[in-house]
Amino acid sequence: MTPPRILTIAGSDSSGGAGIQADLKTITLLGGYGMSAITALTAQNTTGVQGVEVVPAPFVAAQIASCLDDIGADAVKIGMLGSPAIAHAVADRLEGSGLPIVFDPVMVATTGAALADSATIEAFERLMLLATLTTPNVPELAALGGAKGMAARGIAYLAKGGDAPGAIVEDRLVRPGQPPRIWQDGRIETRHTHGTGCTLASAIATLLGGGLPLENAVSKARIFVRNGLLAAPGLGRGNGPLGLFAGATPAAGAPSD
Repeated sequence: MTPPRILTIAGSDSSGGAGIQADLKTITLLGGYGMSAITALTAQNTTGVQGVEVVPAPFVAAQIASCLDDIGADAVKIGMLGSPAIAHAVADRLEGSGLPIVFDPVMVATTGAALADSATIEAFERLMLLATLTTPNVPELAALGGAKGMAARGIAYLAKGGDAPGAIVEDRLVRPGQPPRIWQDGRIETRHTHGTGCTLASAIATLLGGGLPLENAVSKARIFVRNGLLAAPGLGRGNGPLGLFAGATPAAGAPSD
């Protein structure tokens, strides 16, 4: 059986907990075939980002073309972009592709380091309009115009509630013309949250690429991330990585809510 082909377009995390490394682990664990277009190299670990080298936009576009023109793809995940030029190059290459696209509008790392400047955030607009789903956290949603702004532009998004205070975490799936779908779960108290956004977005993309409807893909991806939080191996002195290999179960079988 041919696995779903998933292309992740994102930055590299040298410590392995987020970015391309987390994406490829997630795609593999969920039964997909992972490919990558690297937008930036980072020197980072659980305590912060020590350095960033952005890849030239034409070379990012060349990586995307190499994957899509030969192996092809069933879905795309977009994460850290690094520059407005890269954002526009990605949009140019994906426009008209008809592929399911999950866009994680990465602005700040879990450790607090800025990963997108204001010009790059402005360039996100094209990608949000292309995407099947955009997955902002609380501050990212505010920076993108809030719920009213997203609704006015007809953008489908998953508002992630992990950054909001309280014992209950609420995630809200909002799609134009449809009632919102809301998930609520008890907060998992842990400092080991490095890569949660990357993992969630790449899990949703993999499940969409495998043929699941959007709502079911989000449901299963959330379970995958929560299992990873519960199984975090406790690595590093700061915000450690999830336990994807140790405790997360591949989301196979019938869709669950």
